[in-house]
Amino acid sequence: MQFAKKHYENFPVVTFLIQKKLRKDVAIIYWFARTADDIADEGDYSVEQRLERLARFEKRLQNLLNGIYADPFDLALAETINERKLSQIYFFKLLKAFRSDILFHNYQDFSDLQTYCDSSANPIGRLLLELHDIRDPKVLKLSDNICSALQLTNFYQDFKFDIKKGRNYIPINDLIKLGLDENNFTDPVLRKEFCEVVKLQIDRITKLFSAGEELLNYLPKKLRIEIGWTILGGREILKKIESAKYNVLMVRPSLKKYELILLLLKSFSYAKRFS
Repeated sequence: MQFAKKHYENFPVVTFLIQKKLRKDVAIIYWFARTADDIADEGDYSVEQRLERLARFEKRLQNLLNGIYADPFDLALAETINERKLSQIYFFKLLKAFRSDILFHNYQDFSDLQTYCDSSANPIGRLLLELHDIRDPKVLKLSDNICSALQLTNFYQDFKFDIKKGRNYIPINDLIKLGLDENNFTDPVLRKEFCEVVKLQIDRITKLFSAGEELLNYLPKKLRIEIGWTILGGREILKKIESAKYNVLMVRPSLKKYELILLLLKSFSYAKRFS
């Protein structure tokens, strides 16, 4: 739990709304994802070094699934996977996504971004549902829509920073449709066209949120509020991007503490719509 609390996130990770008996499980899953993310993105390492470190971490995962533990974190994760009957494939999918982050390449179509989300964000949502013994394929698909929407929201929220690292999350084919390309889309002279292509992405994300909102119908009360809070947080970021006229090259929208509190209060009435 302490590890999870050390890291800032835009959306709730472990809160009082998660059942007490599951908080350790949520925290250890977060530890796994956060550790792999740090390997992929933090520190001064070459691509080769990051890939090697991630391969070692994947080997740790394989070992702990076979009863071999490097430290107490490994043991805790193995206990969570076994006791909660979690699908092991989701952990390997997460590592696949982090490997993609290291070997970053531009995405040609929006469907390519959705494929990335299938490994990066969607497994987290599915694991959270499995922790609550929710395994209905229809519900899992609804969760995928919400998790993909949250992942994509984060991409455009952090766009001004990621682009400096050479990471562009706008599909190349969308740039081409507006007369842009991967080499000129940040040119201030073409800012109008750039903002138009960002608006297209935000519209798609909004539709994903709407397509997955029914998920709340299938969740227990506290989890419904937790996920509702998270959805409202994501949508609020989209509103801030819209208010900035989609110029994510200049603005990095974020949620202040008082806004998170207001959204939490709003999430109670929002969740009631699905009770």
